[in-house]
Amino acid sequence: MSLQFGVSLPTCVEGMAYPIRFADHTGIARVAAEAERLGYDSVLVNDHLSTMPYVRAGFDEPPRFYEPMVTLSYLAAQTSTIRLMTGVVVAPMREPVLLAKQASVLDQLSGGRLILGVGVGAYRAEFESVRPDFAGVPRAELVEESLEALRLLFRERVASYDGRHVRFSDVEMYPKPVQHPLPLYSSGNAAGTLRRAARLCDGWMPAGLPAARLAEGVRTLRANAEAGGRDPAAIAIAPQMVLCLGDDAGDAISRFRASQVYEHLVSLRATTLKGIDIDAYVSENLIGDAAAVTERIARLAEAGADHLAGMIVVANTVDEMLEQMRRFAVEVAPAFRRSGT
Repeated sequence: MSLQFGVSLPTCVEGMAYPIRFADHTGIARVAAEAERLGYDSVLVNDHLSTMPYVRAGFDEPPRFYEPMVTLSYLAAQTSTIRLMTGVVVAPMREPVLLAKQASVLDQLSGGRLILGVGVGAYRAEFESVRPDFAGVPRAELVEESLEALRLLFRERVASYDGRHVRFSDVEMYPKPVQHPLPLYSSGNAAGTLRRAARLCDGWMPAGLPAARLAEGVRTLRANAEAGGRDPAAIAIAPQMVLCLGDDAGDAISRFRASQVYEHLVSLRATTLKGIDIDAYVSENLIGDAAAVTERIARLAEAGADHLAGMIVVANTVDEMLEQMRRFAVEVAPAFRRSGT
């Protein structure tokens, strides 16, 4: 059994997954460099343009949100092998031609290391603040059209698109990405996310799903892909999970419940993690001692996962985050590495 592992970087997460202040751009680069040194396969950044109301209410000072495409370009210059992922770039807040140009240039600058995770976004209020003219538009429609547009722009010498919400004409965009195709991942847990993954994408990136629900989603994805004439084996399964290693289960759970990550997950129960019980979430995520975490990863692999992308590391400081990453690399990851991989 061989799996890939990735770490979620502290880019747009102050006041959410991490306290304010947590890491500036130099701290983010430090985590990315250490991830590469430790043998992780990927690092992942997320996407926020404005501060959510619950964060404003909970902190006296604003968080620093580092724009994902600019940040990954900065990290591309300081790393050499690790894959650079978005998880996610929020398509409804982005103009597709500009996003395609950014992604293409970033793939060139990084030597073909970009994986572009695209999603609806967790907070509708943020979307409506940033793009009030689109407030009445279903975000899923914007994601669908954006993915179709990106595919055209990456593939065609001259591209035109005429959708309900996305339109452009006679666009010749170069340079193209190094990768053909540039990997696009459909990110989220909803049924529409699975349909988009099966029809338009190279991977599915769900968030925090228990192994049984992941397996159910993989079955649906594969059936949809086959129905559309695609090879299901060509679509990566890259779930995001929370990581908190302790000396025993009690130690790990205590650390998790005292963390800002826990508060963030509570805030997502009405959106991205709708219907997920937090206590069950603890038992299904990578929260425990090394043996328990190893066993849970094995269950995720059996359910179909091949890349644990963007593990959200529970920590209150950058040093604590790095300590957790090192511990995972030594105590857990080797069980899932084939010789030579």
